Amino acid sequence: MRHLFYLLTLALTACTDLSPQMRWQHADTLTQAASWHKLYLDAEPFQLAAYVPNQPANSDTLTIYIEGDGLAWLSRTRPSPDPTPRDPLALRLAMRHTPGDAVYLARPCQYAAPDAARECSARYWTSHRFAPEVIVATDHAISKLKQRYHAHSLVLVGYSGGGAVAALVAARRQDVTHLITVAGNLDTDAWTALHHTTPLTGSLNPADDWQALQTLRQTHFIGTTDNNITSAVFTAYAAHFPHEHQPRAIKVEGFDHHCCWVAQWPALYSQAIASSPR
Repeated sequence: MRHLFYLLTLALTACTDLSPQMRWQHADTLTQAASWHKLYLDAEPFQLAAYVPNQPANSDTLTIYIEGDGLAWLSRTRPSPDPTPRDPLALRLAMRHTPGDAVYLARPCQYAAPDAARECSARYWTSHRFAPEVIVATDHAISKLKQRYHAHSLVLVGYSGGGAVAALVAARRQDVTHLITVAGNLDTDAWTALHHTTPLTGSLNPADDWQALQTLRQTHFIGTTDNNITSAVFTAYAAHFPHEHQPRAIKVEGFDHHCCWVAQWPALYSQAIASSPR
């Protein structure tokens, strides 16, 4: 059954259309096949979409997967009208999570309900994608998910730009026991410099919060062939930390920004949680 579900996700991902409706349906189809469902969380000024299991397991720790930037740009100069991802990689990671409870949290304006569209300015998936109000809203949504599942502690897993969000939220909470990123954008200044793009002037930079993060257990996965988030971005982030509090990086040979995280995720996640706590 698990093998058939994985083949279904590959097939759906391969044929996903660019239209928002097709991208929403793509995620709904994936989650329904895995017995998950969508809900919306009020987190001013946004309404954030989440996908959760129909029958959650029992665990004191809730693992929350945070999506990447999605379809932020149609071209180098043309923002997308809707940032819902074509391939919701963090969602597919979440649905392969074991053991314990795991849920998925989208970024602002991804899978947006029609009545929430008024808050969906393109700046929230371009220059302001990690703005203070984005982080506050995500933090509130995470608190609601934690309360819903009666959890005592949290593990945050962020993919790509979701890694930046996860780090920024973790720096502001006391109940996160482990920060895990997959191809995470952990130093936005280093990332924009790498790609010779305009700095994210409306956004916070996770690297600036290194003091709040230095005692937190961290595991950061880096694909050796990832040309989007290269190892240089992690190196710039890690350079802020003193030697005794260096964050842990795991380089995965042959992986890029998309391949092959989902296929290998159960083993990779086990590797992350097997690391010794601080």
